[in-house]
Amino acid sequence: MFKVIFRSSICLAAVAASSAAAADEATTAHAVAADGDSIIVTATRAPLTLDEVPSSIAVLDKEAIDRAQDIGVTELLLRTPGISISRNGGYGTSTSLRIRGAESEHSVVVIDGVKLNDPSSTGGGFNFTNLLAGDISRIEVLRGPQSILWGSQAIGGVVNVVTASPEKSLEGSFDLEAGSRETVNARAAIGGRTGPLSWRIGGQRFTTEGISSHAKAFGGVERDGYRNHSVSGRAELALADNVSVDVRGYYSSGRVEFDGFNVDSNDYGLNKEFVGYAGLNFDLAGGRFRNRVAYAYTDTNRDNFNPDRARPQSFEADGKNKRWEYQGSFDFTDRITAIFGAENERSDFRSRSPAASLATPLPAFARGKAELTSVYGQLSVEPVDGLTLNGGVRYDDHDSFGSQTLFAAGGVWRLSTGTVLRASYGEGFKAPSLYQQFSEYGNVGLDPEEAHGWEAGIEQYLFDRKFVVGATWFDRKTKNQIIYNSCSSTTTNPMCFVPGDPTTRRFGYYSNVARSEAHGVEATAALTLGALKLDGNYSWIVAEDRSPGTANFGKWLPRRPRNTANASASYGFDFGLELGAAVRWSGKSYDNASNAQRLDDYTLVDLRAEFALSDEVKLFARAENIFDEQYMTAFRYGSLGRSIYAGIRGRF
Repeated sequence: MFKVIFRSSICLAAVAASSAAAADEATTAHAVAADGDSIIVTATRAPLTLDEVPSSIAVLDKEAIDRAQDIGVTELLLRTPGISISRNGGYGTSTSLRIRGAESEHSVVVIDGVKLNDPSSTGGGFNFTNLLAGDISRIEVLRGPQSILWGSQAIGGVVNVVTASPEKSLEGSFDLEAGSRETVNARAAIGGRTGPLSWRIGGQRFTTEGISSHAKAFGGVERDGYRNHSVSGRAELALADNVSVDVRGYYSSGRVEFDGFNVDSNDYGLNKEFVGYAGLNFDLAGGRFRNRVAYAYTDTNRDNFNPDRARPQSFEADGKNKRWEYQGSFDFTDRITAIFGAENERSDFRSRSPAASLATPLPAFARGKAELTSVYGQLSVEPVDGLTLNGGVRYDDHDSFGSQTLFAAGGVWRLSTGTVLRASYGEGFKAPSLYQQFSEYGNVGLDPEEAHGWEAGIEQYLFDRKFVVGATWFDRKTKNQIIYNSCSSTTTNPMCFVPGDPTTRRFGYYSNVARSEAHGVEATAALTLGALKLDGNYSWIVAEDRSPGTANFGKWLPRRPRNTANASASYGFDFGLELGAAVRWSGKSYDNASNAQRLDDYTLVDLRAEFALSDEVKLFARAENIFDEQYMTAFRYGSLGRSIYAGIRGRF
């Protein structure tokens, strides 16, 4: 039912060209696809075959996204190994995604080649709140440290989102659905190829009355609605056989109601996100030397309001990123390839929290900025048939935290028995976010977070690739981890006072006091028997606080279940009907660092159906959480109960 492809190798430079390459990939459930010579796009930023990079990855193609019928990207990602989330209510509320137990800001999110992060957010990471499936044609999740090619922040992994690119002279698509809680989701896109020009533009509107973000078990009854509008577009113009220019853009505007201070309230937030990209691509040396020069810009605005206050606005923040980059790749031979590049990223933010009373003057904005310049290189070698080795180095120069050199290496061995062995090692380095340094809770004395990790795995294909099983062991250690420390009203700790003002207290501050470790196993399997498809995955992730001499030593890191599992089944009938079911189980977790507040385990069961009226038009329906399980991924915050949706989609 849920067609998802797990692989051990991908690459990301050929974003625009990659969607078609994976259209016929077979269903599997682990790190290697059934079609070992298909091209995908994340790990190495240049086209490689599936089995050439020794890193764990899950790939969701357009067929998988359509079949799943999920509205948000978060729900899609949850079906893949090693992923957990916490959400402060229903759609539109703050959402944190963690890969292999890493902090949410320790993962890089990319849309059409542009790295997304909000410098004004707490950890400087990406909030999945407003990212809907929309016109997305492909999602790739690369697990484990990936800092060499994707920057120092990629400690947990990389989520690469690719929007659709045109394949015909004129083509289009639409989706329209409605369901529980007055939810309506509408999407449409159109594009085409005319001579040297290819283009596509898509838009989406989503509205729902939602649920109370304050959990029903704690008295939450008032619904908190959400609406989102988004548009994405891309165009590429071939100036010559070996030269092209391309532009890409994405804009999202959302409004979400939420409950403040653990009670029903009239609070709401506005969020606007813009992503822009322009690039020049040119090949030299008969196509052996490929080059890309690009500029990317992101801007995120967040504002919170409570109309019951004398001064309604309670928070405002703005974060911007400006990024120049050069990337090159050179084929020395058909067995030796180098990828290299240089990047310069400038970030700035401002934020403030105005008091409710009009008698209190508006506070000055907390402001900060940073500049990071990087160079990197990676070499991939195939010394003998079936064996691929690679190694890379990255050098970062941060204007506040100096220089750092990172290393990564790995290998993958493809045997004639249908067995694939792989292993890799990588390092990460994350400078403190601007918010952690310069906000009202900031600490300019913070040190960068550092991490290193490794993994080893095996996949086995049987019965002409109709059955595949695999398992991966991983291990990661992080030091100088930044955490938030709350301050009591009576403490004399100097850090609990506003810097430069020893008489004014603050609620808390950030500090480097934590050390953490994570290790575990990801196991997957898939079976195809004609029209019947079965797949599943299980993740055992031990993520612990290992800060010596602290009360939390050995405690579980907050909101990280140690055990999670997914399973799905689907059957396609000859007359166009396809039925499917999916189950997700999440074990217990804890809401706080002391492990005093437990979050219970839960099981969610979904049913889905799809009927083809023609090759272009299909009806679909789904029932989510059919047993109306009541659960929390964050304490005191509600979650969606039983939900039913139905709709129609077209592809032409």
